[in-house]
Amino acid sequence: MMIRLLTLPLLLLYHSNFAGTRPNIVILYADDMGVADVSYGDPEAKIQTPHLDRLASQGMTFIDGHSSSGICTPSRFALLTGQHHWRRFHGIVGAFGDTVFKPDDFTIAKMFKNKGYRTGCFGKWHLGWDFDAIRKRGAKKGDPRAESYDWTKRFPDGPLDQGFDYYFGDGTINFPPYCWIEGDRFVTIPTKPVIKSKPLAGAGSFRPGPMAESWNPYDILPTITQKTVEWISKQKKDQPFFAYLAFNSPHYPIVPNKPYHGKSKAGYYGDFVIETDAMVGKVVNALKKHGFAENTLVVFSADNGPETHAFERLETFKQWSSGKYRGVKRDVYEGGHRVPFIVKWPSRIKKGLQSDEVVSQVDLAATFAKIINYPLGEKEAIDSYNLLPVLEGKKYSKPLRVATVQNTSPKKFALRQGDWVLIDAPTGAAKKEKKDYLDYFGLEPYGTGHKGLLFDLKNDPRQSKNLYSQYPSKVKKMRALLQSYLDGKPCAPNKQ
Repeated sequence: MMIRLLTLPLLLLYHSNFAGTRPNIVILYADDMGVADVSYGDPEAKIQTPHLDRLASQGMTFIDGHSSSGICTPSRFALLTGQHHWRRFHGIVGAFGDTVFKPDDFTIAKMFKNKGYRTGCFGKWHLGWDFDAIRKRGAKKGDPRAESYDWTKRFPDGPLDQGFDYYFGDGTINFPPYCWIEGDRFVTIPTKPVIKSKPLAGAGSFRPGPMAESWNPYDILPTITQKTVEWISKQKKDQPFFAYLAFNSPHYPIVPNKPYHGKSKAGYYGDFVIETDAMVGKVVNALKKHGFAENTLVVFSADNGPETHAFERLETFKQWSSGKYRGVKRDVYEGGHRVPFIVKWPSRIKKGLQSDEVVSQVDLAATFAKIINYPLGEKEAIDSYNLLPVLEGKKYSKPLRVATVQNTSPKKFALRQGDWVLIDAPTGAAKKEKKDYLDYFGLEPYGTGHKGLLFDLKNDPRQSKNLYSQYPSKVKKMRALLQSYLDGKPCAPNKQ
């Protein structure tokens, strides 16, 4: 008892000092990673992720954490803006696609910069650029030929126009141009058509377009990680920073480097996840090496669930990336958007915590705003909940979120409310589900003939029992709430 009394004032002083210190923020964002692709200390897991396991043991794991969408661009937009994509657009930005942002959009990078942070973005962008600014006169929009563009010009409407001081990356691994971009300039010039080399596993759809002579997809993951590490090493203790590292992995093409071949029991995909885990370790170690670890908030998550080659891994390796959940990338079933979600912040979050709160990546904007004392405007981060009380261990008697909207395609929405999820469509799958997969888990192929789907996730996480016709009152109320959001009602409670 005496020891507790003596140390309490010191602990209070320690906490108050950190409460007045703006933390560094680092987001590590995987691409197409399933919720069960992280081992979390399970020695039987076919993909071992020791660095992510350690991150989870040192912070909080959200076991009911979600991306905003089942595909790339929408999830990234929601992450950076605190606003669901479906209020503005659907689908991904295609090859040579325009930006999804408007000049006056709120982004967390702009917010951090406004509060004196240094901001850096690395890796996959996939939110559009202004290709018209570099397209030569007479060339058609979307022209895939290298000679149709002036690669010496500024490449606008990218990360630097959304609040980042620095960017280094390749744009999107399987979209042109296949080259390195630093800031808003091309540092390697694409001069020839892309060579469609076959990847080690999964699909390898390289969209037609120009490629730099030295471009190699195997270089991308280690290079963007090293650039992040170098950038962190140059930061100063008296100015906080925000780093956003968007990995290209384990998105196809599946291209793990040779030192990682055979490291998993789930083929080359598993090896690619293990290499991703190693890159997480490099960034976390850099924070420690340069004295930033204690006051840096690190988030690890993914933009959506696993790609459809997860079906092949289930058959070949008996490894299902979505764990106990149904669905894959593009689906509004749980597996399409329930993703790894880990937050570490040594000075504020206790070690080894696990939360079953339903949270979304769209919530990070309001959370960060609260942490750095940024007053959000009425039209900023309108779908974002502040998760800081949850991170600090507060327990709620009812779910923090009134409801959570999931969406990938224009006419298919899901609404999560407590343990219940309503899918306002005949099926939650984007494509016809494979029979072998359905048989393996004993699932019914929902589709034509169903007005909608209703599941009790607490008792049926696999979404195998449609209760839509048994609870008409619940369906009616949930439909009405979903429609109110689609009609413009903000999801965030302080915006309503």
